[in-house]
Amino acid sequence: MDTDWMTRGKCRDMDPTVFFPNDGIGVQTAQRICADCPVKVVCLEYALTNRVDHGVWGGTSERERRRILRQRRLSKLAASRN
Repeated sequence: MDTDWMTRGKCRDMDPTVFFPNDGIGVQTAQRICADCPVKVVCLEYALTNRVDHGVWGGTSERERRRILRQRRLSKLAASRN
């Protein structure tokens, strides 16, 4: 997957530890930064495609990404049954 989009992210010049918090407050801080990032969608897709388990990507926490992946699997399963 092309990663040129990373150079356009709001996070590009920030300390990476901001996006790898160890508490809920840190997750919210990172999510606020991501909220209006021009590459938010592609960042999220990168994390989902590559099964990135840690950090905030595309404005989502690890738990949120697991939920998205589970919903996509269930949707594919339901579609394949029709």
